[in-house]
Amino acid sequence: MKKYHLFVLTLVLALAGVLPAHAQQERNKTIIQSYLRGWEYALKAGFSIGGTSPLPLPEEIRSIDSYRPGGVALYIEGASTRWLDARKKWGITIGLRLESKSMDTEATVKNYNMKIINTNGGELSGLWTGGVKTKVYNSYLTVPVLANYKISNRWKLVAGPYFSYMFNGDFSGHVYDGHLRTPDATGSRVDFTGKSIATYDFSDDLRKFQWGVQVGGEWRAFKHLNVFADLTWGLNDIFQKDFDTITFAMYPIYLNLGFGYSF
Repeated sequence: MKKYHLFVLTLVLALAGVLPAHAQQERNKTIIQSYLRGWEYALKAGFSIGGTSPLPLPEEIRSIDSYRPGGVALYIEGASTRWLDARKKWGITIGLRLESKSMDTEATVKNYNMKIINTNGGELSGLWTGGVKTKVYNSYLTVPVLANYKISNRWKLVAGPYFSYMFNGDFSGHVYDGHLRTPDATGSRVDFTGKSIATYDFSDDLRKFQWGVQVGGEWRAFKHLNVFADLTWGLNDIFQKDFDTITFAMYPIYLNLGFGYSF
């Protein structure tokens, strides 16, 4: 445990630039040697904006009434790039990213398959017509594997797959100003009007492993400082395969904006 604490302290001091001069020289020497062998390293930070949505919008969703990002969706990433040619025009990047993806939306729906929790704690399933408010806030550990192409000394394009593990997920909300037909369109009707609402929570039905594609670009503003933008597009449903309350697949689509420091 003491060795672990010493390692963490050494790492923090190194990042802060307050290690003894000889330690900094050794670190710089290692980075230079890696660079000459075609390796580059970067730390990135930024925020994400986007949403989780079916594509295309199903007929059950009649309108999107409001949208907002739903809190601060930040991320931090460490990445290693291996250049494949002497001119450093083509390369492969592997990263490790800690990120969150969030949104708040309100929509008007008709015959929308729903499972709600009523006032006495029981569940009702059926077809909902009325307003739906949804909150999504998911946290992931993501590994992007990206091909790099340098257009010039300042501009670079990247594209490739990413693989995510969700370690914290929230997909919940409530319904309002409408009615539920249970168990189907010909069943009994339960009305919710005025301030009457019913909640739902599908967080336990979210898929742990997700994957998709990432495309973007990077601009080198200064010698070590980069500015970048990436679009990430999920290719598998965020819900587990056996989840059938929501009858259509939903995909996370987010734009990442931020800056990075290259070593």
